[in-house]
Amino acid sequence: MAQSSSPISAVAERYASSLFELALQENSVAKVEADLNDFETMLNGSADLARLVNSPVFSSEDQAKAIAAIADKAKITGLVGNFLRVVARNRRLFAVPGMIKAFRQIAADHRGEASAEVTSAHALTVAQQTELKAALKSLAGKDVAIAVTVDPSLLGGLIVKMGSRQIDTSLKTKLNSLKLALKEVG
Repeated sequence: MAQSSSPISAVAERYASSLFELALQENSVAKVEADLNDFETMLNGSADLARLVNSPVFSSEDQAKAIAAIADKAKITGLVGNFLRVVARNRRLFAVPGMIKAFRQIAADHRGEASAEVTSAHALTVAQQTELKAALKSLAGKDVAIAVTVDPSLLGGLIVKMGSRQIDTSLKTKLNSLKLALKEVG
């Protein structure tokens, strides 16, 4: 994996790499990935959890207790449950989103897949995801694992990030470009 210049990225990559090695030893990469996805969904859906993860105000003990309770309640056990507890005790919760992203990348590389982050205005159906994967496969030349997030502010369309490439077909971007073009004309 390419080294990043950001200290947060470096921390996230080290933790994700360690978690991946453990998951590989236990033959549970898919389970770990699913649990990380569940935690990410909770994180994106809860302002309180995001504040707990990102705020330096909470002590490591408070973060560890809260994360343990959340993981238990969400039935996130095993490697990911223990991983989140260790991350909280080590005051690294702020890097969890980067850790999840890095883990996905490492897992996709291991499977021989490319990975892509997709942001859509609305939730994609299974058929739409399959069609998108097929289109991205023709672009990348190999299977593509996608992580989909929903951002209603896009109004329509998609933003696809794959490696250093970004394809933005969102209505929001098109409207902003049109607005800028009209300003230049007028």
